Amino acid sequence: MTLAIFDLDNTLIQGDSDHLWGQFVCEQGLVDSGRFALDNERFYRDYQAGKLDIDAYLHFALGPLRGRSPEELAPLHRQFMREKIEPIMLPRAQALIANHRQQGHRLLVITATNHFITRPIVDAFGIEDLLACDAELVDGRYTGAPTGIPSYHQGKVLRLQAWLATQQLNLAGSWFYSDSHNDLPLLERVDFAVAVDPDATLRAHAATAGWPVISLRG
Repeated sequence: MTLAIFDLDNTLIQGDSDHLWGQFVCEQGLVDSGRFALDNERFYRDYQAGKLDIDAYLHFALGPLRGRSPEELAPLHRQFMREKIEPIMLPRAQALIANHRQQGHRLLVITATNHFITRPIVDAFGIEDLLACDAELVDGRYTGAPTGIPSYHQGKVLRLQAWLATQQLNLAGSWFYSDSHNDLPLLERVDFAVAVDPDATLRAHAATAGWPVISLRG
């Protein structure tokens, strides 16, 4: 079966859900907004520059979940979806997903943003399969720590390889859509790499590699 793989942030949505969640928890008074907002911006700049310390970032991003259960957080996430995510979901992304679905392709989102934030977003696109950074749960409550291999940079390749083995699938004929140079390790593994509204580094690499460059915005 052919795989159609999608990055999420700044690919299927016109923004970064992790960064927006950081802004949202500040607005909701769940954190020390002054300090948290500064760190949120710093980590985002590090990501854009390709020098993110993913372990440090995940401990930071998951901190507001600490001591809370998924059930307690669900109403907050629904508000986050309404206010921050639904306005930036792209109709052209939905059309692209529908096109692959009509071709009988298996759809998968793989993202460096954590599972708590991304699962409802991916559900809204009608995609079942998701690989995201995992948050530790103990006795039904988040500890604020990550668990497992982060699905970031080369970690996306490792996570995907493990998932493929469980599904008895391979990358023959596979597609991957991404906006970020941080995804080059995976883009270079698939048969059809597509740069979507790419950053400058990915745009240059796509030109050299002969990859198509598309926009889902506008």
